[in-house]
Amino acid sequence: MISPAEQRRVVLALCVTQLTGWGILYYAYPVMLAAVAADTGWSTSTAFGAFSVGLLASAVAAPRVGRLLDRVGPRAVMGWGSVLGAVSLLGVAAAPNLFWFVMAWAVVGLAQAAVLYAPAFAALTRWCGSSRVAAITTVTLAGGLAGTVFAPLTALLLRHLSWQGTTVALAVILAVVTIPLHALALTPAWPGAARSPGQVTHDAAGEDDRTVEKAAESDRAYVRRTSHSRPFAFLLAMLGLTGFGLFGATLNLIPFLTERGMGHETAAVIFGLVGVGQLFGRFGYPALSGRLDAPARAALVLGFGAVMVLVLAVFDAPLMLVVAASVGAGVARGIYTLLQATSVSDRWGTRSFGALNGIATVPATVAMVAAPAGAAFLAELVGSYTTAFYLLAALTVVGAALALGSGVRPRGGQTLTVRL
Repeated sequence: MISPAEQRRVVLALCVTQLTGWGILYYAYPVMLAAVAADTGWSTSTAFGAFSVGLLASAVAAPRVGRLLDRVGPRAVMGWGSVLGAVSLLGVAAAPNLFWFVMAWAVVGLAQAAVLYAPAFAALTRWCGSSRVAAITTVTLAGGLAGTVFAPLTALLLRHLSWQGTTVALAVILAVVTIPLHALALTPAWPGAARSPGQVTHDAAGEDDRTVEKAAESDRAYVRRTSHSRPFAFLLAMLGLTGFGLFGATLNLIPFLTERGMGHETAAVIFGLVGVGQLFGRFGYPALSGRLDAPARAALVLGFGAVMVLVLAVFDAPLMLVVAASVGAGVARGIYTLLQATSVSDRWGTRSFGALNGIATVPATVAMVAAPAGAAFLAELVGSYTTAFYLLAALTVVGAALALGSGVRPRGGQTLTVRL
């Protein structure tokens, strides 16, 4: 745990870099999507598919990035990730055809894995100790404003530049803002990063290297044992099912409401209130985390989200009930991010946190990628968005129930479920 002054510096830097990273690497492209399709002649689904490839690449890379982060720390991972993000965006802008465009987005996905929430959460978990929930909450509040800041900024750039020029401008902003902050602010000592095998050159080098290698092998065995345990499997299933249910429902709220006869503008306003609910949920999470252990907290929040989706499926009036249920679903979705961020440390502590959290990031990222189109496809398959919302609520209920099986009993004197 680092000093309060260092914590404030790290949190402030990560607030700025997460807002910028999410805004440029995630929220900006949907704003440019129509311009990309019109200029290239690709269909909207094809153009958006390249972006989805990047998100999938991020999910695939997350476990390896987590293991690397455990070894070298966030300064190197996030610093070079920022460099990769800027360079890969230049590749997107310069892509001569669809193949290279998709490949460039795959590299953007690698950068996302290195600079967005997962490595930031690992840094805050290690450095902030018992203050980690408040620190993570603060950073996610900043990240939650990324779309609010960068969607209109991207639209403004598109008025004066082509989509390629806009992408280049955003790459420059990403580099100028995030590379120096990651290099200058993420400087506290990182456990395990001081020495690796082969770095010692004095007389005891062989013995020291063997000690380091044994420790590394012990950590790898711990990660394998933990990640293959039943509670961890329950955790992954919980994150995947509830992520798909909550993201699928909230991201398809406009077509769901218009199918029920609501005007598009009214539906869009209600959809916007989901974001307000997310902020409310994140503000309230620290108080909730101090009252319930991790499994009960997850079951309560995700069960509440399932009820909100079910209310939307059952009732189409009065309007205020629909609004309240939409905001409530947003509350659950906002807290979902924090549940995912603290799920590993609250159950298994901070040992090998980067590696374990990288694995836990995979189902959440896959759910985020699959939910928009997946829920829409589900609605087509079952014949209506109403029926699809019943099924999404059921998936979320199952995930909430699985949360109760994700608790870990202490063994050997080690506390594995943490109450803050």
